[in-house]
Amino acid sequence: MNEVTYTDATPIDGYGPGFFRVGGQVVQGSTLVLPSRAVSWGGYDDLEAVLACAGEIDVLLVGTGAEISHAPAAFRAAVEGAGIGLEVMASPPACRTYNVLLGEGRRIGAALLTV
Repeated sequence: MNEVTYTDATPIDGYGPGFFRVGGQVVQGSTLVLPSRAVSWGGYDDLEAVLACAGEIDVLLVGTGAEISHAPAAFRAAVEGAGIGLEVMASPPACRTYNVLLGEGRRIGAALLTV
């Protein structure tokens, strides 16, 4: 195993019932994580927050909570229409995938519903 050092990016350190720990800070509730910051996210209805990062990321991982489910069609269409790729998975694997891709220097974001 190799420890990954994130120079100027924000890794997801952990998660639990109703929260995510990102870059050493606890964020309560659903969270939008970008390489530069983490902010509270209002879920699928909060498109404005996601679309505002269009120039900052190439792919958005959507964590759907404890179990995988489909992202609403309108959400998917809006995100992909903004030129952002979309990958949907449960929140735990979304956290892990985000950190792996972040460690590779990818322009990645994660919109995470709590577990």
